[in-house]
Amino acid sequence: MLDIRPNCECCNADLPNESMDARICTFECTFCARCADERLANVCPNCGGELVRRPRRPASKLGKYPPSIERIYKPDGCLKTAA
Repeated sequence: MLDIRPNCECCNADLPNESMDARICTFECTFCARCADERLANVCPNCGGELVRRPRRPASKLGKYPPSIERIYKPDGCLKTAA
């Protein structure tokens, strides 16, 4: 099950469950659409995997399966820019 992490690892922007701007790789590294597009060329700086839109968890499941509250912020890993 996805963690649904709460923020962008690059800029620390909030990315709640309902956000359409969240991008993830297969390891669930999480980035906002702006960082994914403009800084990372849709490639995860941690694993090299493709960044795709994160699915939203249905509201009816949030009580039993809440999103993660652990924030991961690694701005040094996001210093490269898209070519």
